[in-house]
Amino acid sequence: MESSSSRRINCVAVFCGANPGKDGCFLEAADNLGKFLAEKHVNLVYGGGSFGLMGRVAGSAYLGGVRVLGVIPKPLFVRQITGQTIGDELRVSNMQDRMVNMMHNADAFITLPGGFGTLEELFQVISWAQLNIHQKPIGILNVNGFFDGLLSFIDYAVEKGFISPSARRIIICATTPSELIYQLQAFVAELDPKVAHVVWSEDRSKKHRLDLSLAL
Repeated sequence: MESSSSRRINCVAVFCGANPGKDGCFLEAADNLGKFLAEKHVNLVYGGGSFGLMGRVAGSAYLGGVRVLGVIPKPLFVRQITGQTIGDELRVSNMQDRMVNMMHNADAFITLPGGFGTLEELFQVISWAQLNIHQKPIGILNVNGFFDGLLSFIDYAVEKGFISPSARRIIICATTPSELIYQLQAFVAELDPKVAHVVWSEDRSKKHRLDLSLAL
């Protein structure tokens, strides 16, 4: 297991909305996150396109000089739907292949405000961490209290015995990019003894890893 002092985050997968939202603070937060990732030389993998928060965080990171990879399913490769992908683009067959490739390229995950697709991505990486499929840190950037209701519901599910306290601790939450990245770097996985020895085989045929290393 990695110690908190040894974790190096070279690439972050960001899940967020393809819409801008009604409040300007959401686009501002996406812009600030992209800039912060660039300042810290952290590369970005995202869902492709240039619309909404997705486009803003990708554009800011790309202009800041880090590598950006957009992973987009071929059926969604319609410019009217997604817009032009920023940085490198990887086209995959379906949504599940998109998720597999985003997870494979990332060292950590950050979720910004978004809709059903964003929440699906967030809960998938959480449930996979709970099942010991990966041990990568998962963060929520809680912009203007956007996730307060969701986090309250999760705490309610813990209270009612449907989510374990250790599984609840998988989720890292902060209100600024700097604090969130600090917590992601300090994260140490707490494995559930029931699944700690489960071995998951990998189908590498559907995964394509780009060289996102920085020449520092």
